[in-house]
Amino acid sequence: MCQMKRIVIIQRRLTHYRVPLFAALRMALAERNAQLELLVGRATPAEEKKNDAGELPWARMIPTHYLAGGRLCWQPVQRHLAGADLVIVTQENKLIQNHLLMLASRCFKLAFWGHGANLQSDNPSGLKERFKRWTTNRVDWWFAYTQMSAGLVTAAGFPDTRITVLNNAVDTSELQRQRESVKVEETQALRESLGFGAGPVGVFVGSLYADKRLEFLFGASEAIRSVVPDFQLLIVGEGVERDKVQAWCDGKPWARWVGARFGREKVAYMSVAHVMLNPGALGLGIMDAFVCQTPMMTADCGNHGPEIAYLENDINGVITADDLKSYVAACVNVVRDAGTMETLRTGCAASAREYTVENMAIRFADGIARCLEAPRHSRRAS
Repeated sequence: MCQMKRIVIIQRRLTHYRVPLFAALRMALAERNAQLELLVGRATPAEEKKNDAGELPWARMIPTHYLAGGRLCWQPVQRHLAGADLVIVTQENKLIQNHLLMLASRCFKLAFWGHGANLQSDNPSGLKERFKRWTTNRVDWWFAYTQMSAGLVTAAGFPDTRITVLNNAVDTSELQRQRESVKVEETQALRESLGFGAGPVGVFVGSLYADKRLEFLFGASEAIRSVVPDFQLLIVGEGVERDKVQAWCDGKPWARWVGARFGREKVAYMSVAHVMLNPGALGLGIMDAFVCQTPMMTADCGNHGPEIAYLENDINGVITADDLKSYVAACVNVVRDAGTMETLRTGCAASAREYTVENMAIRFADGIARCLEAPRHSRRAS
């Protein structure tokens, strides 16, 4: 009988949305005669304020030390890695132990998982991103968030035969149950409480900060309403630009801001809407659009997370050129054309079935098996 393989994943911190993935991955690996060990640290003080920490009873806590104002992080992990067959770490420049693992002689294979680049970097050609691209080739395998991430990794010189595309996802099963529990009567009551008429509704769901391009959202909504007089806008979210949102909504009976909403309450508010409007930075919020079958309308602003790779134009959402005229025209077309709307809703439903945490865990486990079978990656220079 083959000896059980030992897989170690190191997380600087564990967020609640990752818990279902690791639980599913542990089970998938056990079926492949492999044992998953998860080492997790603690968040920075700023991150702790997000209240998004996750817990797994079988995860092992490790000391975590932040230096240089949080720009560097030290987690002593070496004593936990003896006998490991594969160690998987996130590609973060700040993780000192990563660099030691890459440079040291080791008996185990080493793999990265992540975006492939800092997609929100103000200076993609700067020293930090050049260094990150250099580290890309210092591991044996890559677990890329999405196909977009895989493209960034291969562009840095890493062989595509050593890349597993995970299709990063959150646990949408509860979201799906919540959506199905919202009945027509509840949606209608919410619509009336917002003061909305029978016309189409666009919804923005997300944090209220500069990268979301709220001024663009405001301008687009006003332009849409000039063409579709019964169009209405619902804004769900909180953040540093809340006062700007509230001031803009004041005096506009067709625009409402309801603050942050979570879980089933968020899903109920989304049920009022026909489309999601998010012309700024977009990431896993795409999953809300898919599960709730509320097509996402966004612009090619160059500031999206890797999950933008899931959005297929005119199939499960719309990505327009990054200008107000194009964005407004596309939104007007969707809310006015029932056939287009139905096509996009059908595409959303199909994508909701494809991009799940269960499928992500299977891809992860399959990639781990391929990595274990492959020889070490001898190329170490980019």
